[in-house]
Amino acid sequence: MLDIKQIKFNADGLIPAVVIDTETRDVLMLAYMNEESLRMSMEEGRTCFWSRSRKELWRKGETSGNVQRIVSITADCDADTLLVEVQKSGPACHTGAESCFFQPVFEGEEAPAFRYEDLFEMLRGRKANPKEGSYTTYLFEKGLDKILKKVGEETTEVIISAKDGDKANTVYEIGDLMYHVMVLMIEAGIDLDDIRREMASRHVIDRKVKQEKMVE
Repeated sequence: MLDIKQIKFNADGLIPAVVIDTETRDVLMLAYMNEESLRMSMEEGRTCFWSRSRKELWRKGETSGNVQRIVSITADCDADTLLVEVQKSGPACHTGAESCFFQPVFEGEEAPAFRYEDLFEMLRGRKANPKEGSYTTYLFEKGLDKILKKVGEETTEVIISAKDGDKANTVYEIGDLMYHVMVLMIEAGIDLDDIRREMASRHVIDRKVKQEKMVE
């Protein structure tokens, strides 16, 4: 474990801190810490930074309520930059955006990597702003019973494909099932974070059970 005295603050006594969401891995913001704010962050378990404009300490979420609970703080190879993993309770940006990084400057030819978060937001957009001819809009318009029927049908298709030993088709059918489950989640008011928290709680329970067995 690196000692705080080994952290290399710049001439102004500051070190850049890149804050990321521990669940989505999204970069949320870049801020600065001095030794005092770093110590406070570690002691309180929530992010505290140094405001270069106001020349004072500021705890993230102190006025907005958008607190960032710290999961870990890691220094880079030169110990002159920090990576802060957090669980956030609201938008990171003062504009209300989830991340401060939302203004495109350049986009290469490579297609962006698929993310469940992006698909989920697209589906949520179809519910909020229906689009004529959209299958997703059609499902939301038909309502819960239709969505549940499709989830059941796709579950059956997954079972049949897996039983047949057809890997490619099983992958295809699982994709269909996951899509329809996401539609169901939105219809039921369930967010991806709800599922992450549920799975995380099971992981902790599983780890505790393993530890107890080792003791026995």
